[in-house]
Amino acid sequence: MDIEVSAKAKYVRMSPRKVKLVVDLVRGKGVNEALTILKFSTKAAARPVAKVIRSAAANADEHYGLSPDELYVAQIYADEGPTLKRMRFGARGRFKPILKRSTHITVVLESIGEMV
Repeated sequence: MDIEVSAKAKYVRMSPRKVKLVVDLVRGKGVNEALTILKFSTKAAARPVAKVIRSAAANADEHYGLSPDELYVAQIYADEGPTLKRMRFGARGRFKPILKRSTHITVVLESIGEMV
């Protein structure tokens, strides 16, 4: 039985570089262990990542009847979203761009039976 359950969070207003640091902490872990790690993490990106993992676990429960104890984080990645370009004027008439980056976070959970 090869069941994959996924969830996405799009347009998270955080730099992908910062989110990738948190995503790397939970890759390959069980769902409950990953949520515990994120709960005690001091990084700001831990909240949206935990939210997506909880959403994927809820999808698994709703569609396939799988509990979070039976699931692990098979794939998780943070891709770059659109960048908002803002401007600030600098000294001597110069223009200083401000790039407000966003991220798309994707989580794929699998049941532990398929873990190799």
